[in-house]
Amino acid sequence: MHSKVIPAETARHILSKDEAGDPTYEDGYRAGCAVGVEEAISAQLPPYTLLANVGAHDIIAAGIQQYIPQLIPLLSPEEVYQRLENALSSKQPLSVVRLGDGELLALAHETVLPVAEAQARGPFLSYAGITLPDAQSRELLAESIKNSGIIGIPLSRLPSYQGLLTPVFYHYGIQFHQVVLTSSTINYALLELGLLQQLLQGRRVLLVGNMAGELANVLSTVAVNVAGIITPVKGFSDIPNVMAAAAGIDFDIALVSSGIPAVVICQRIASELGRAALDFGHLANKLVTGEISFYR
Repeated sequence: MHSKVIPAETARHILSKDEAGDPTYEDGYRAGCAVGVEEAISAQLPPYTLLANVGAHDIIAAGIQQYIPQLIPLLSPEEVYQRLENALSSKQPLSVVRLGDGELLALAHETVLPVAEAQARGPFLSYAGITLPDAQSRELLAESIKNSGIIGIPLSRLPSYQGLLTPVFYHYGIQFHQVVLTSSTINYALLELGLLQQLLQGRRVLLVGNMAGELANVLSTVAVNVAGIITPVKGFSDIPNVMAAAAGIDFDIALVSSGIPAVVICQRIASELGRAALDFGHLANKLVTGEISFYR
């Protein structure tokens, strides 16, 4: 079953309004979603019938109940924090990695998507650390995901998120019930709930990525013990250099903000150096610019 998109004439009407309180692109997007959902429901009704006074959300909620037994549990931020805390206290390795659209497109190219389509969906991929096609980096990424302690996955069901997650996992033989999962925004959730602050207190923190120096300045002002920085990280080819540098630094946990290669770096810090590592992502940029404060 395929949902229809918002009619072109409706989209043009909504998107052509001015900015003075009139409908915006966001309104057009929401309207398109609403049209798609309602038409999808209509397509499931028997011919020449009417389902009156029942909203789309009620229908979806009723249908979801049938699939409750199939739901796959994800670790909450509190549970991820506890696992990281336990690993740090017992000096055990643990990697927390995150899969967003960049990672999924990198995994999908030449496996579940043609290269051209992956490139079209991800014009940002070169900035994120991979230039397609790159089968070697793709396979390295997949292997690291299989060996990661906790995998953050997107909650969005849009095409470049969960729409790619399931076929990519299937292609690589990754079973949802055989890996430990959390949300791909776990880095933000840990900070928002004050759990990251607790986790870093009294720990020696290694910062990895192009913003590591600037992030060190920010964290030093809030009494985080920055044990070292590794910068820059220029794509997958820099991973051996990062690992060699990390091996010479005495640290407890690494915060890695290096685009798609962060998944591999985090997993290797855990498996090769026996430390904890968190895929920190763009949270580093937001802390440096002040868009997000370390203490909420």
